[in-house]
Amino acid sequence: MTTGSFLRATAFMLVSAVAIGHAQQEIGVPVPPLGNGPFVFDTAEQGKIRVTVVTRGLSHPWSIAFLPDGSMLIPERAGRLRIVKNGVLDPTPIAGLLPVRTDGNGGLMDVALHPRFAENRLVYWTYTKPVENGKGTPSLARGRLDAHTLTDVKDLVVPDAYEGNGGLNGRVAFGRDGMVYFSTGGNIAKVAQDPASLRGKILRLRDDGSVPPDNPFAGRTGYRPEIYTLGHRNTLALIVHPETGVLWNNENGPNGGDEINIIVPGRNYGWPIVSFGREYPGPRISEHPTREGMESPLVAWLPQIAAAGMTIYTGDRFPRWKGNVFVGSMRVGGIAGTGHLERIVFNAKTEEIRRESMLNDLRQRIREVRQGPDGLLYLLTDEDDGALLRIEPAS
Repeated sequence: MTTGSFLRATAFMLVSAVAIGHAQQEIGVPVPPLGNGPFVFDTAEQGKIRVTVVTRGLSHPWSIAFLPDGSMLIPERAGRLRIVKNGVLDPTPIAGLLPVRTDGNGGLMDVALHPRFAENRLVYWTYTKPVENGKGTPSLARGRLDAHTLTDVKDLVVPDAYEGNGGLNGRVAFGRDGMVYFSTGGNIAKVAQDPASLRGKILRLRDDGSVPPDNPFAGRTGYRPEIYTLGHRNTLALIVHPETGVLWNNENGPNGGDEINIIVPGRNYGWPIVSFGREYPGPRISEHPTREGMESPLVAWLPQIAAAGMTIYTGDRFPRWKGNVFVGSMRVGGIAGTGHLERIVFNAKTEEIRRESMLNDLRQRIREVRQGPDGLLYLLTDEDDGALLRIEPAS
């Protein structure tokens, strides 16, 4: 068979597979192994940057928490919590985690330190809790980090569980008010709109998991008092704006419709009643992507980028990026091998004025992006052999 005949036959088989509904077949472009680096890239406004591989050997890492001694806590989806210190991955995971369900889109996910961690050593994390009969739920737990072990470990919130692999993601962040904000996946029927369910919500809690009396739905009949906002699909980033103190999230739509939202207490963010996205077979989620009484996104992506991880840059190492939002992308338009990093520029009124796609040539799924204490940007690649990357000025 000639090369041309082979390519035509391969293309025909791919199209035929999609046409007969073989959704499980991955569609994508070849992804070369991540080299040793460093890699130098041109950028639109900051000039040349250098991307360094700090460490590798992480299995689908999810998030980063910077410890006071300069080391990092990094959860792996399979249920291991790792430490990276001075650029070296400790081979021994931290002990003491609760059992984690790892199938579907869940696993061990986010990690955050208590604002007074230096005094109390409290660590918070989100994970998919296995429940009987094959069910699972995104849950929030807390423990005390003692050397290489978590002690006094307990669940703070275990929302309602469902069968299947949808909506198992969760993020956690501490607000300026000292409260814990915890997001739960809700792409299951219309559970995100159900005020009696904790799924598809952002919850607001005290640091011990109890409910603050000033929550927006506290005392309202039919509403769980933990709810801060509702109508969310799958929140893949939950952060506090470093200047305003306001909570922001990004979340994945289905087929298109990824979005960034500014989180306002008591508001409804629309899922699954309104969305800019489509069902996976193609029909629109809603004829109109907005509706009176439901919050419209600050940013929306069509096609989707599988948004994951987010930070707002405030450091001095990249002066032309100050105030810019960075969002990880795991793939664009449903095509594997198209992950990258997005930079979004806003004006003084928080109105989007331009975007830049970065690191496209690496073709890595970027799960997390964080600004480090040193003013540099740190990324995690969501791969079997995942890596911790650092972005720094090239000169």
